[in-house]
Amino acid sequence: MTTKLINQLAKLPSATVHEALGKIGALPHQIKPIHQSMIVCGPAVTVETSPGDNLTIHHALANAPAGSVLVVSTQQVYEYGYWGEIMAVAAEARSIAGLVIDGCVRDAEQIEKMDFPVFCRGLSIKGTVKKTIGQINEVLQMGDISIQPEDVVLGDRDGVVVVPKARIEEAIRLSNQREDDEAEMMEQLRNGKTTLDILGL
Repeated sequence: MTTKLINQLAKLPSATVHEALGKIGALPHQIKPIHQSMIVCGPAVTVETSPGDNLTIHHALANAPAGSVLVVSTQQVYEYGYWGEIMAVAAEARSIAGLVIDGCVRDAEQIEKMDFPVFCRGLSIKGTVKKTIGQINEVLQMGDISIQPEDVVLGDRDGVVVVPKARIEEAIRLSNQREDDEAEMMEQLRNGKTTLDILGL
């Protein structure tokens, strides 16, 4: 996949992409940006870290290609600060596009000032250990979504959607069409029609 396609997808709302592809790929709604203006888009480097342990994330961070997004499962043990300012600085230096983690982070104020995109369940000051290596670039389960390495994740204020890597061009085409259709619908609403009229409800 090309940088051009990633840039095109990044301009689209996550909800539009989710709907356009047949309502697929939505990650748990609790995963949100630590600042509402943050947007993330890029191919996934999948990470399954041991509960309360962020060693695997450090390994993934050191080896992930530029432009990728670290997508991290904490095996449903959320209440640790798995990521903080130091890791964000390291990621930015390596041109990593962002972090999506099914767990908590810390150092939110510092990360916000950096404007490094972090999507997480919340904030926790609890420290982790660095003892156990988990899995990197294996199929990852997050909520009811299976994420393959290099699937593309797109996140904005509304949430995060996962686009299968083979469907990127389709996602862009269908999402642009949906945006056009919705623009036309809103114009009809401004001209006096109701949603009942337009949708045949």
